[in-house]
Amino acid sequence: YAFPAHVSMAEAMDMLVRHKVVVHRITIAEGLTSDMAVAIVNADPVLEGASVVVPEGSLLPETYLFERGTTRAEMLDRMHKAQVALLAELWPKRKQGLPFTTQDEALKLASIVEKETGLASERPRIAAVFVNRLKDGIRLESDPTIIYGLTKGQPLGHPLRQSELATPNPYSTYQIDGLPPTAICNPGRDAIAAVLNPPDSEELFFVANGTGGHAFAKTNAEHARNVAALRRLEREQAGAAPARLR
Repeated sequence: YAFPAHVSMAEAMDMLVRHKVVVHRITIAEGLTSDMAVAIVNADPVLEGASVVVPEGSLLPETYLFERGTTRAEMLDRMHKAQVALLAELWPKRKQGLPFTTQDEALKLASIVEKETGLASERPRIAAVFVNRLKDGIRLESDPTIIYGLTKGQPLGHPLRQSELATPNPYSTYQIDGLPPTAICNPGRDAIAAVLNPPDSEELFFVANGTGGHAFAKTNAEHARNVAALRRLEREQAGAAPARLR
């Protein structure tokens, strides 16, 4: 409780009765791995007790309010229950004919969508591309899955190298068919909603457009033109790191 200076006994009693306590907050951003989320929870100076082991992709990114006395285990359990509640809301409303049948598979795909773009407006379109690729039996070829298999989601610190692409990697969707063994991060509400209700689309490809977003394509020929445009832009921008292709 934070009692104001010179508070009366009656006012103090009213605060106690109404449980008007000091509220603290903790934020888990979209796209963090579970290890990263646990590290944030462990570093919070107000939370108490030890944390617990958290499966990858099982927390809902959000800002959570809590009061002093809350334990780290309780906070992580709240984050998991928030995700369970969100899936209970969205799963029954999912689009028919999706190429996955379980909530766990939906979370795996949502985690890839989350890591592929920082633009909220692109998430549904990228989700549609991956759904189409899964339906057609085309490998997802998502760079973030390679990075997760190499570093558990920690930044590489450099563009992907051919040697890293070639390294045997159970998470690399360049090497495996379908979805990876687990989620690769904790996806947010928008990414989960995008994979459960992707827009109708025939697009199968996307590549960075050099301005923070992506160029999408239905055919190999159209995709090749988008790649050529990106390469021209890269040549014009001295020192720009080349983008990986999907």
